Amino acid sequence: MATDAAARAEAGILRIAMVIPLQGPAGLLGPSCQAVTELALHEFNSADGIIGRQVVAEIVDGGAEPQAVAAVLRRLVAAGAVDAVSGWHISSVRDAVAPVLADRVPYVYTALHEGGAAGSGPLCTGEIPRLQIRPALGWLRDNIGAKRWFIVGNDYVWPRGTARAVARFAEELGLRIVGECFVGLGSGRTARAIPLIEQSGCDGVLMLLVGQDAAEFNRVFARRGLHEKLVRFSVMLEENMLMASGLAATRNLFTAAAYFRSLANADTMDLLGRYVGLHGPTAPALNVAAESCYEGLKTLAQLARRAGSLQPDALDSVVDRVAYHGPRGTVEFRGRQAAQSVHLAVADGYDFDVIACL
Repeated sequence: MATDAAARAEAGILRIAMVIPLQGPAGLLGPSCQAVTELALHEFNSADGIIGRQVVAEIVDGGAEPQAVAAVLRRLVAAGAVDAVSGWHISSVRDAVAPVLADRVPYVYTALHEGGAAGSGPLCTGEIPRLQIRPALGWLRDNIGAKRWFIVGNDYVWPRGTARAVARFAEELGLRIVGECFVGLGSGRTARAIPLIEQSGCDGVLMLLVGQDAAEFNRVFARRGLHEKLVRFSVMLEENMLMASGLAATRNLFTAAAYFRSLANADTMDLLGRYVGLHGPTAPALNVAAESCYEGLKTLAQLARRAGSLQPDALDSVVDRVAYHGPRGTVEFRGRQAAQSVHLAVADGYDFDVIACL
């Protein structure tokens, strides 16, 4: 391991494993994540790389079964083939790979998650329920009148943990959770939630569904005419999923995130301009999942420059002192979790209209 890593260092090369989904329900996000990774590497390597080393990416399919992803990373780390790990992938993959990487190579996890990042786990740049879902539910209560919520989600770590957090928020905000339904990832069973929703008397549906499963649910929801009657709030939603859902199915559909490409400010417009400049106008849609991969690489770069190294213990010693400005505005770390602004948006066809900063 040391020989390979030392050889790369001597050659001035830094290899980062980017774990992104290339299959399964989240697979529709993969091309965007790959394309923005190419942009980040192009920008690093056009300057001085990261700590003076040119950066290359090793793409690992994060859409495979969690233990299979962990096995791939175990082999890469054991062979000394990678210097760090990052990327957007679901939390069950995160939980499988984190023990493999702990204290061996730095790991920056970029997806939104259920919270609880602490100890020696991954550095987390994504949104957490307290800063994403709680204020959004308060806004929807005050402005839309949505007080009774039904939760529909995939059956794994993130939706289950988030649902428990939402139960606490509901009590604090004077809301009611009137039902919930969880379905297996990629099971094709999201339609089973529809009659339960209709019988629940809810004002809104909180969607904790991934990728293609969310698009499938949106289509069934619209076919039953529920998109005209009920508000939906999906916290894992981006432009590819809007297109997969279809135009009619995006009506009365809200989301919250730290990044929207439609945000009319210099930071987001600059990233979009550079992205299109590199890949052209037919590039995969730049979205929050892809942009999170950019954030993960930017975080690694900032930490490495501050610490002068990518050794996990060196990064741990500086993480509380790292803040930077990027496409999401100002990002700063509190412990192992990034703090950042979160925005509320409503779907407008195949794009988003940002309506509030939470």
